[in-house]
Amino acid sequence: MIEFFHTVRSFIYEYLPKQKSVSENTQTSYNKAIELFVTFMREEKKYSAKQISFMNIDRDLIIEFLDWLENARGCKAATRNQRLMALRAFFNYAGTLDCTQTALYIDTLNIPLKADDSKVISYLSESALAALLKQPDIKKKTELRNLTFMVLMYDTAARCSELLNMRIRDLKLNCNHPIAYLHGKGGKTRTVPLLDKTVQHCKRYLKRFHPNEKSGSDEYLFYTVSHKRHNQMSHDTVAYFLKKYAVAAAIECPEMPEDIHPHMIRHTRAMHLYQHNMPLNMIMEYLGHASIETTRIYAYADTEMKRAALQKIESDNPANGIQIGIWEEDEEMILKLIGR
Repeated sequence: MIEFFHTVRSFIYEYLPKQKSVSENTQTSYNKAIELFVTFMREEKKYSAKQISFMNIDRDLIIEFLDWLENARGCKAATRNQRLMALRAFFNYAGTLDCTQTALYIDTLNIPLKADDSKVISYLSESALAALLKQPDIKKKTELRNLTFMVLMYDTAARCSELLNMRIRDLKLNCNHPIAYLHGKGGKTRTVPLLDKTVQHCKRYLKRFHPNEKSGSDEYLFYTVSHKRHNQMSHDTVAYFLKKYAVAAAIECPEMPEDIHPHMIRHTRAMHLYQHNMPLNMIMEYLGHASIETTRIYAYADTEMKRAALQKIESDNPANGIQIGIWEEDEEMILKLIGR
């Protein structure tokens, strides 16, 4: 049987960075979750380091640990869920080394995530998105750039940093199935198909902003000019023009959120895909999520919004305000009212 702490070591220092290629932040987060789990077993369950083994762990203990995080350490639902996901990944890895530990992984799958009421997904309705994309004046060079950025960001559901890091070579437009390469967290690259309209936007943009660059160029796709030099466009630049266009769009579209930010475009694409019945596992791949649980926030958000809409309809229903007439249950008054 595999030893607990040796498994922890190989999971953190070999499996996560070398096989899964996770970011340092993810590696640190998973390490912290396991450290807390060990602290719980030592301080709350009174196990010595030598006594901690897979044999002493079961579903009830894991639930106790999660409750301890919430009640004793004051962790929010999101943190509790993240710790559970870390343990789930660890026990899944342990099961690949020793199949007898697969039972622990299955146990964690049967522990539901806790609803995080504080986590609200903000996104644009389809009409709000259309109003936003109408704002740039493409006769102006920088506004053509801004429109192309927004269109490409929405079509690919890219993180802002992924688009800012894109090079010209990451766009493959002159082929049967145009695609974009996005370089995401942990050095992972994913391939995203492009719609025909997006391809047209990108070609128009390249013709105006990169007229002399070859398709395999390493130049940044989106840039700003300072002292006659091209510099990588910043996140602040994107946040600025999004806010400007949102303020203008709100005049014609009341649905436009007040506090718009770049990541909201990614949320918008994901929500629209979900609402048009794309399966969550496909959305997970599209977004580059490492786990389906991360993607479930869109299903949860959509369910909550549907519930809120139903409640509003119910409260606005005139039938709910109808009071029983004083004549009801009074046969004599009814006869008088109808003239008998």
